[in-house]
Amino acid sequence: MPESQLAGAVMMIRPARFESNPQTAASNAFQENPDASPEEQQAGALAEFDGLVRRLGDAGIETCVFPDTREPHTPDSVFPNNWVSFHADGRVVLYPMEAPNRRTERRTDVIEALDTEHGFLVREVVDLSHHERNGHFLEGTGSMVLDRVNRIAYACLSTRTHLDPLGDFAQRLDYDVVAFEAADRNGVPIYHTNVLMNVGEKLAVVCAEAITDAAQCIAVMDSLAATGHEVLDLSYAQLEAFAGNMLELRNRDGRRVVALSQQAYDALNENQRDRLRANGDVVAGAIDTIETSAGGSVRCMLAEIHLPRKA
Repeated sequence: MPESQLAGAVMMIRPARFESNPQTAASNAFQENPDASPEEQQAGALAEFDGLVRRLGDAGIETCVFPDTREPHTPDSVFPNNWVSFHADGRVVLYPMEAPNRRTERRTDVIEALDTEHGFLVREVVDLSHHERNGHFLEGTGSMVLDRVNRIAYACLSTRTHLDPLGDFAQRLDYDVVAFEAADRNGVPIYHTNVLMNVGEKLAVVCAEAITDAAQCIAVMDSLAATGHEVLDLSYAQLEAFAGNMLELRNRDGRRVVALSQQAYDALNENQRDRLRANGDVVAGAIDTIETSAGGSVRCMLAEIHLPRKA
């Protein structure tokens, strides 16, 4: 069935034992070693999480919030878009994760609750996690930025994004792949595609200078142009402030809503902010603890629910 680019509902996991994850630090240059204790990191992240949920609700976005469990310890559970994605044909996809302590974030009870308690129809679960056995990973809509309307998966290859599971996803869900390599200003590979780009309904946000191969960069830009997207280009400094890690949604009134962090919004220049506001209502949440300790931002916290509603 046709799929909208923009979801009106998101699934979020309320953190229980949030802290900087040593198992992800090696591949995530955005992640810092915080001075705060684990208890202080959890308290800060919880307040930031609840604040973002309130802002999204005020903007007319449905939030399906599930509490994390204290055991097993999943310090990055606040980023559910890496282990699951939800699709308009009723399929739910589970993904292979690089860090062992992130693999236990995958929760069938959450998927069941969306069906039994929230009125969404789950027809099939497509489990790609078996690729972990071969050391191949694909961390959901962190590894891929999906153009759902045009069936294109943009993917920045890294230790967390491998071609085998990417091809498996593309074949099963009928997507074309635009793969490329990208690095930060220090030449360090960028761990997730969704920190350098987002594809909305009409507006795409990309840090083009991070795409290291000129031909690959042209391929990305040509693909976005061919699908009718206007491009808002980001600088390295804006990339580092998580300005690429935004997500476009649709609220209950049919309006576009662009969700991003306060740090990301502040990093944009006035012209870019004007273009963002012209595209939709802006929801900016201050999540400094989450960004600093975990190296992810607002888009990572939101697993869009494209599942059909039950009759």
